[in-house]
Amino acid sequence: MSRFANRAQRDQIEAEAPWPPAGLPATPMAMLNAVADRHPQRPALSFQLLSDPRTRAVTLTWVQMLGQARQAAGLFRSLGIGPGQTVAMILPNCPEAALTLLGGAAAGVVAPINPLLEADQIAAILRDTGARVVVTLRAFPRSDIAQKVAIALRAAPDVQTVLEVDLGAYLAPPKAWLIPILRPANPVGHGARVLDFARSLAKMPATPLPDEGIDTGRVCACFHTGGTTGMPRVVQHRASGLVYNGWLGARLLFDPEDVILCPLPLFHVFAAYPILMSAVASGCHVVLPTPAGYRGEGVMDNFWRLIARWQATFLITVPTAIAALVQRPVDADISSLRAAISGSAALSPDLAARFQAATGVHLAEGYGLTEATCLVSCNPVDGVRKIGSAGLALPHTQIAILQEIDGRWLPCPPHERGEICVRNPGVVPEGPYAEAARNHGLMVAGGYLRTGDLGRLDGDGYLWITGRVKDIIIRGGHNIDPGMIEEALMSHPAVALAAAVAQPDPVAGELPCAFVELVAGAEASAESILASIAPLITERAAIPKHLEILPSLPRTGVGKIFKPDLRRLAIARVLRDHLATAGCGAEVVAVQEDRSRGLTVILRAKDAGSRASAAREMDRFSLPWAWDATP
Repeated sequence: MSRFANRAQRDQIEAEAPWPPAGLPATPMAMLNAVADRHPQRPALSFQLLSDPRTRAVTLTWVQMLGQARQAAGLFRSLGIGPGQTVAMILPNCPEAALTLLGGAAAGVVAPINPLLEADQIAAILRDTGARVVVTLRAFPRSDIAQKVAIALRAAPDVQTVLEVDLGAYLAPPKAWLIPILRPANPVGHGARVLDFARSLAKMPATPLPDEGIDTGRVCACFHTGGTTGMPRVVQHRASGLVYNGWLGARLLFDPEDVILCPLPLFHVFAAYPILMSAVASGCHVVLPTPAGYRGEGVMDNFWRLIARWQATFLITVPTAIAALVQRPVDADISSLRAAISGSAALSPDLAARFQAATGVHLAEGYGLTEATCLVSCNPVDGVRKIGSAGLALPHTQIAILQEIDGRWLPCPPHERGEICVRNPGVVPEGPYAEAARNHGLMVAGGYLRTGDLGRLDGDGYLWITGRVKDIIIRGGHNIDPGMIEEALMSHPAVALAAAVAQPDPVAGELPCAFVELVAGAEASAESILASIAPLITERAAIPKHLEILPSLPRTGVGKIFKPDLRRLAIARVLRDHLATAGCGAEVVAVQEDRSRGLTVILRAKDAGSRASAAREMDRFSLPWAWDATP
């Protein structure tokens, strides 16, 4: 079978297998049925609750995965979940998360929700998706998921049933004996009935649903995306998009003998589709190290020994995890590792070079987005990798770099930057969002989806992502790409991670500022870093006006740097200083996300005169603001 090594081979694959290829299973469950027929006793999914490489692990074979996923689908149907009806999954990584994804997509619509979100955000997504069933954790030591979900359920009255997963089942004695003693009281206060997931599953027959292998156009999943931009939005995925992602992994990357170490969360599309669905399509083995993955206690310190334990051939990672891994010595035999695949955010060439020098393992960077059911492009694992690029468009995916001129979206000249627009089997023609109003203006001529990302295509067809439309810093009408600032900062030996954002300015509108996280043990001042990297930034206007060193940059659940939190810090700092200098007797209480207005400044003033003075000062800034309504 030819691999994906260059653009010509990509085109050859498309020519050999027009979409959809003959014989391709039509739904994820049909794909799972096919792989269980081919490799019934091969390992499918392994999970260890603790990070120690010697600790107990549980493995499901493919025939067991099929049987339990069918039981899950039958369980959800018995609880009233049919096509168009939603089961929400609020779980960390565990086998039950994979079963809920597959069974929920077969029975109706599965909606994975990030358990790291706050209760009010979880409640909003439950309401937006119309969830009737929730699969979540039973109260467990050192976890607040059950408590947050209980609070969220009070504001989500449509939820009728809660299925609880007990992670204690994955502990061996003597630790297992301590769970009944240490377990927090189960939270109450909502109207949904509560059932045990394992006991309920065991009562169901492992038989297929009548519609298991049909209706590829049905919406079968809803993922929320806040990404790095703020409030979650619900994105709809069709069965055909899930199958497309799985087919790509099986056709281009993974064999049944491969082992994928995946410390990324299954509530995110990166792990759910390019990893889990690729395993379902190819028959390879996925390993989930601890419920929290990279965030799990001891995972980073044990990481290379985990590679050795499982003889992993592929590592799935993100730049923030890479930055942490290169600071740890390789203390195990990782010769089994063929490649590491990085996604979710742009990878700096300096960080990639550090990783390869430390491990001897090649990094292949890819690009995808929730709105396109994930996969769009990838650097060929077995071909030319251009570090810093997002690689070549994957088979049956078209990438266009477009710009809006007089209301029309037109192609940019070669090598020129514009908005990245994509078309593939994962793009929903009507637009990705469940809320129709959010799709306005997103789809352009030819069925292309505007991604909101900026980039260019080089002469070899490799995609280079240069930033996000919303991340552009507009200084007095001059557009500044934060990527050039971040790349310069990442070249500094003391910098582990960097992010550049806009800070408000009453004259220029916005000015660039930056935040960095230092390499463990490194010592450097903000002033020395700025002085060192300023010559590397070719646009003088792009040199940050402020640089701040943080103990840790804020991250999303999948490890992206969460820029809204950094913008909050920048806005609060600038406005507090400005209002104090103006002496107007007002203070910044918070900078918070508003669904319709974006990041909004909340002010408090001591009297009417202070309010009037503060209002005049705030009118100098292009920022939404409001008075604190707290009594």
